[in-house]
Amino acid sequence: MAYNTIIFTIDGPVAYLSFNRPEKLNALNPEMVAEFFQAVDEVRDNPAIRVLLLNGQGRAFIAGADIKVFLELDPLSARRFAARAQELLFKIEALPIPVIACVHGFALGGGCELALACDFIYAAANTKFGQPEINLGFNPCWGGTQRLARVVGKPLAKELCLTGRLFDAEEARAMGLVARVFPEETFGEDCRSAAQGLAAKGRVALEAIKRVIDRGADVDLKTGCALEADAFALCFASPDAKEGAAAFLEKRQPRFQP
Repeated sequence: MAYNTIIFTIDGPVAYLSFNRPEKLNALNPEMVAEFFQAVDEVRDNPAIRVLLLNGQGRAFIAGADIKVFLELDPLSARRFAARAQELLFKIEALPIPVIACVHGFALGGGCELALACDFIYAAANTKFGQPEINLGFNPCWGGTQRLARVVGKPLAKELCLTGRLFDAEEARAMGLVARVFPEETFGEDCRSAAQGLAAKGRVALEAIKRVIDRGADVDLKTGCALEADAFALCFASPDAKEGAAAFLEKRQPRFQP
């Protein structure tokens, strides 16, 4: 499918989805949201893809939603706007494969919320994060109040959302929002290398680990550990587990199933 506001490519087991409105700092508009939906469906339906990497063209990841959209909203259309975006972020979370947000420049408002819906975030050293919606007279509406609180805790999430202040990549890492910070000069290559390394792992194990962590977060410890044991057993329905053990003993790289 041809896209106007995103660039979608597949390189072996890694899919790359890049937001492509650089003149607008990749601000999200209805066309971009619709195209993003379609691309996520393409990823979901392609069993050869093991990792999805999200990034932005130009000087930003996503600097929020296109502000012009808000001038057209009434209460009913505002509810639909929020629900549509939330549906997209739930769709990202539901992908069985790892989704990496590779964030540089600005990840504000909807951009920060979208990154929070990914499995983890890599940030360039120059990145600025924030939920500045309070400064426009409304609250974050794409899951920001909820996902942010689950990652950094309620008091800090309240402070960030109520003040709308921006914070840098190192502060984001300190609060647990960002997994790794890379230098600006090598950021793109570092992210691609990490995605390719992840894609070299066994697909069954990748999916099992993501599934168990996500589901286990909502249950008690004993139930979560039972989910973990079930996932471990399921890994042995694939040749990958025994191939990985054999490769270790033979001191070679494993050859996991494509």
